[in-house]
Amino acid sequence: MSQDFLPLNGTDHVELYVSNAKQAAYFYQSAFGFEPVAYKGLNNGFQDFESYVVQQDKVRLVLTSPLKGGTAIGKHVDTHGDGVKNIALWVDDAEKAFQETVNRGAEPDFLPMELSDAFGTVKLAGIKLYGDTSHVFVERKNYSGAFLPGYIPIRAKGPVHPVGFKYIDHMVANVDWGQMNTWVEFYAKVMGFTQLISFDDKDISTEYTALMSKVMSNGNGRIKFPINEPAEGKKRSQVEEYLMFYGGSGVQHIALATDDIIETVGELQRRGIDFLTVPSTYYEDLIERVGHIDEEINILAKLGILVDRDEDGYLLQIFSQPLQSRPTLFFEIIQRKGATSFGKGNFKALFEAIEREQMVRGTL
Repeated sequence: MSQDFLPLNGTDHVELYVSNAKQAAYFYQSAFGFEPVAYKGLNNGFQDFESYVVQQDKVRLVLTSPLKGGTAIGKHVDTHGDGVKNIALWVDDAEKAFQETVNRGAEPDFLPMELSDAFGTVKLAGIKLYGDTSHVFVERKNYSGAFLPGYIPIRAKGPVHPVGFKYIDHMVANVDWGQMNTWVEFYAKVMGFTQLISFDDKDISTEYTALMSKVMSNGNGRIKFPINEPAEGKKRSQVEEYLMFYGGSGVQHIALATDDIIETVGELQRRGIDFLTVPSTYYEDLIERVGHIDEEINILAKLGILVDRDEDGYLLQIFSQPLQSRPTLFFEIIQRKGATSFGKGNFKALFEAIEREQMVRGTL
């Protein structure tokens, strides 16, 4: 067995460029139960941008906004709206990760650098991805601070109530027409990922729309990236809608794992989070489709949670409405009970639910 030339410990953080980081941080804290842990901006001497770091278990988000006009961050927000800029991967050696990937064809985003403060040193390096997205390699074995050098620790002013998010299960990219295989090859050649599964337009289609998708995974299986592209259909698909409003390729959704999806989704709905809904008929033959499950069907139906089974077990999943004004980035909530797949049996129901939202928006 060949040695993994790019060993990844997990997702270090996901950085979103947003129009108002202060308000976004409050939204993620109050709506999703993220704990504010670190800050960088005017309050500690940085005048170009402001970042809030929020965390729940192993899920760490960085929310960044410009503090003046004419910046690269501001241009990103103007083009894409609020969206994912950096997918940061935790590594033992950032410089080696950078060299290994660049040697295999990655385009550098920024060269390896060291950042230091009283808590130690962090090494960072970046490579470019689809659209304006980047991977950042983060080496933090010699650092004990709240997040990164330059950030100061912060705490919530009142109680924060987590909703049960554990870690990022996977992150899905939407790329332009004909680009899926380009980025599948990138992850295979440049980063040493392997293809777990693929779906064509026969698997993921409705009467009106279709897409194609392939799932790439790193050596230890901790990092999974499904990559979607549009396919020909009668009307504009969800991927085409995303590309139109995002202004190009980018991260479509972040799937967050929970150990109790009923409790997590129930709490999120109590806090006003909206989810895609499926017709009640979805649940009428659920047991015939997926077999025995531990959960009560009537509770799943009330919450709108979907179920699918593969040879390893079953999973429960639900998809939020977009998290910002543009119909782009959203969250998936997922609980795995043995299943290692991605809910193929729910694709048709999910797509039809999205199409109903597109009809309301006038973008189908």
